[in-house]
Amino acid sequence: MTTNSHIDRDLDLQNARRGVWLVKVPKYIANRWEKAPGDIEVGKLKITKIPGQKHQVSLTLSSAILSLPDVSEENIPKDHRLDVSTVTNQTLGVFSHKIPVKNDAVIPESEKLCMEGRIVQKLECRPYADNTYMKLKLESIKKASMPARKVQQLDRVVQTYKPVSDHKNNIEYTERKKLEGKKARDDKDAVLEMLFAAFEKHQYYNIKDLVKITKQPITYLKEILKDVCNYNLKNPHKNMWELKPEYRHYKEQPAEVKKEESENEDD
Repeated sequence: MTTNSHIDRDLDLQNARRGVWLVKVPKYIANRWEKAPGDIEVGKLKITKIPGQKHQVSLTLSSAILSLPDVSEENIPKDHRLDVSTVTNQTLGVFSHKIPVKNDAVIPESEKLCMEGRIVQKLECRPYADNTYMKLKLESIKKASMPARKVQQLDRVVQTYKPVSDHKNNIEYTERKKLEGKKARDDKDAVLEMLFAAFEKHQYYNIKDLVKITKQPITYLKEILKDVCNYNLKNPHKNMWELKPEYRHYKEQPAEVKKEESENEDD
């Protein structure tokens, strides 16, 4: 029996008409907010309404956020402006998924899906170009330009960097060659005997078949073939080897066969 993890659930649309802001903040602010405990003030948002103009929005980080311990940045900007843009050609929403905590209640709570609102404005949080921000930007550029790996001089033998006599890929290659078998060069006369014996059976061979028969390296075999064979470049035996006329010593046909052939010619 298979179970489907995507189960149909009811969606709570009570807050579907509520307008929500989508705010993008710099990474250093997101890191501070993520590490902040839940019982402190993280900042203050100030909205200034000017007739006939867009609202001016600014963010001031709290001193508790600026002085958080165990953070990568030493100092971050305190004051920021938020550039506002209205969402017109998109339909974006914010949803929440509530997973109940297991308890001993008589009626256990069920999972709940809610639409928290529709995004009506996008805001991008930008710092002012003060000295604090410029120092922060300089440090980030220095970190980004640092190489991922460095050459480190060792003043003693470190087991981690101890060289090995052979690498894994070389060992695997050697073992594979042993299993396949290495083709060693035989004496030329022995190779010629194998070739002549093969050509007594068939008149034409390609190079792959001759390599299988003689078990010789292909370069060495071609050197011998050039001495005793011709290489055909035309059909019907294109790309095949054939003994030169002076080396053709095919087996003589039996006398009875010759006699029968002559009698048939007389008829």
